[in-house]
Amino acid sequence: MKKTTWALEETHPHLAQRVEEDLRKVMDPELGMSVIQLGLIREIEIEDAQAHVTMIFTTPFCPYAPRLLADCRAQVEGTLNMPTRISVGKEVWDRTFMEEEAADWGLY
Repeated sequence: MKKTTWALEETHPHLAQRVEEDLRKVMDPELGMSVIQLGLIREIEIEDAQAHVTMIFTTPFCPYAPRLLADCRAQVEGTLNMPTRISVGKEVWDRTFMEEEAADWGLY
């Protein structure tokens, strides 16, 4: 499995764990798994008192993308108490991004 290391883990390790815990509350409604379990959060960084999150989706035309983007942004803003922008990464998702326990569910 591929483990993503966010810049936030290096620059603000005390915040990274809290952000990860709160992002576990953001669920893909179709798959019933969190954006963390699915490995959709590719980067989180803080620059100039603003957070930036980069995420991907399991399919290019994910019908839940707007909702997931909004929910992730709200969670990170609430946890970090700072403005947060969110963007869609160019990586193509594959099951190796999933947490090991989640990948064992055999969704794909």
